[in-house]
Amino acid sequence: MKTLKLLVYWLPRIISILAIGFILLLGADSFDPKITLQDQLIGFMMHSIPGVILIIILAVAWKWELIGGIIYVLVGIFFSVFIYLMNYHRLVMFKNPNPVGVALGIVMIIGFPFIVSGGMFIWSHFLREKQQLNQNSEIA
Repeated sequence: MKTLKLLVYWLPRIISILAIGFILLLGADSFDPKITLQDQLIGFMMHSIPGVILIIILAVAWKWELIGGIIYVLVGIFFSVFIYLMNYHRLVMFKNPNPVGVALGIVMIIGFPFIVSGGMFIWSHFLREKQQLNQNSEIA
């Protein structure tokens, strides 16, 4: 049981850090030698805004697992819908033979980790709460 608690505690944090790192890495596409350094930095800062917001949500989830987990699940659902619609329409426009499959694959890479980590933050909260109730009942 102790191993499960440790896994449920650390796994959502690790998944979140890796997913946020991936989101921030996507901002590196703003660097292009054909444009000025100032425009490149502005573009990178604009692309980094979602990653910074996700870092703030991770800090909230680290401190208050239930609230942060709920926010992560909502963000993951929002990302999933937004990314699916954006990519599906683009794939249809370019006559991709499997726009639904490709768009769902992109959603799985970008949105799904936040839904999973949010659910695990919530699970971790309830495991910890259950442990505290058991300790209090043993004392009484």
